Amino acid sequence: MNLQVPPELEAKLTRLAAESGRTVDQVALDLLANSVDHDKWFRREVEKGRALDEAESIAVVQQLVKQRRDSIEQFRAGGRADLADKEQAEVTFLERYLPPAADPGAIAKAIETAVSESGATSVKDMGKVMKLVTAALAGQTVDGRALAEAVKARLASRA
Repeated sequence: MNLQVPPELEAKLTRLAAESGRTVDQVALDLLANSVDHDKWFRREVEKGRALDEAESIAVVQQLVKQRRDSIEQFRAGGRADLADKEQAEVTFLERYLPPAADPGAIAKAIETAVSESGATSVKDMGKVMKLVTAALAGQTVDGRALAEAVKARLASRA
């Protein structure tokens, strides 16, 4: 099966290459050649019965970034700095296609608002708070693990 690069990603890569005045770098070529990543898009498109929209494509890229960050941790723990550096280069590349990162102040404010709105009183209410916070920060890039830790810390301080 010959999987195609999603048109939105291909257009962004072409634009990036044109803007930089050079061909797409090796990291980009490695990513595009990775059939596992293409397979994620292909499976999602088959499930949906159509090409992915912008939000769905961003979700796939976020998943790819998360997987690479997890790999970086494992490679560093295993003493494989070379592989960790390769994964980090791919994260840096993929992050170009994500919305801007949420401001730490905006994250803190969203957490406070969600805690107030949900009436959360303990860590047991974390799910309610996380749902409200992620909705409030929609359209921005947020590290889910760091967000969960911040929410947990905030709720633990209420107990």
